[in-house]
Amino acid sequence: MDFVAGAIGGTCGVAVGYPLDTVKVRIQTEPKYTGIWHCVRDTYRRERVWGFYRGLSLPVCTVSLVSSLSFGTYRHCLTHICRFRYGSADAKPTRIDITLSGFTSGLVRVFLTSPSEVAKVRLQTQAQAQTQARQRRRSSASWPSGAPPVSAAPGPKYRGPLHCLATVAREEGLQGLYKGSVALLLRDGHSFATYFLSYSVLSEWLTPSGHSQPDVLRVLVAGGCAGVLAWAVATPMDVIKSRLQADGQGQQRYRGLLHCVVTSVREEGPRVLFKGLMLNCCRAFPVNMVVFVAYEAALRLARGLL
Repeated sequence: MDFVAGAIGGTCGVAVGYPLDTVKVRIQTEPKYTGIWHCVRDTYRRERVWGFYRGLSLPVCTVSLVSSLSFGTYRHCLTHICRFRYGSADAKPTRIDITLSGFTSGLVRVFLTSPSEVAKVRLQTQAQAQTQARQRRRSSASWPSGAPPVSAAPGPKYRGPLHCLATVAREEGLQGLYKGSVALLLRDGHSFATYFLSYSVLSEWLTPSGHSQPDVLRVLVAGGCAGVLAWAVATPMDVIKSRLQADGQGQQRYRGLLHCVVTSVREEGPRVLFKGLMLNCCRAFPVNMVVFVAYEAALRLARGLL
């Protein structure tokens, strides 16, 4: 049942948080943006509301599967750990047990999320790549006579998520679909360990004495705070992941994860690793409120408690 409940929660969460995710990716990959509102205004001015939903269809199609896998893996891993350590799947897990289960959940989901993350980031940053190409063409218009003629501006390279995946696979091979996956592993492993551990601890603290589980309001608070804490530790690797995955539209800048970290810090300072942190936290609270409320409601409904 955890697989089904996780799918429902994840789908509800992506519907709430996707526009802010687009802004977050653009802030992380485009040095020209000075802040959240600068990115929001620029995106709306050039692309209107649709610009905030670029690449949405693939996450909507895959997020239920990924969220199902995350929550299901967490619960089954925790069950097996309790059975192995304490002889019963119903034994109360320790915080170490919860952390290990959350970490495993984060690692497993990367194999599904990496291709969709590549497509999402490429589509979200495609407009910036086109703008830069137009600027290069305009600068080439000042060449002396006899220089090669300037070609007309091409249309978008990617027509949609599936076309993006097919293009990346054709041009960059299978490894292109898993570009940035090491950074994604480093991001999701410890962030999901933090995610499930903080939710469990907060739920326990917020549950009134004499009750076996928190009410809806306390689930909202615990879920929102868990999301904020998870993204707080995930943001540095999220910045590197986004840059590696966007690196393929035009000339390739980064040779790998370490080169991306060193180059980014050298050019923009250590603060670059925390680009989008505030936005991530602002987005994480409402998204994960919705995720955990939907998840808990589905579980309780299935158990006949509602």
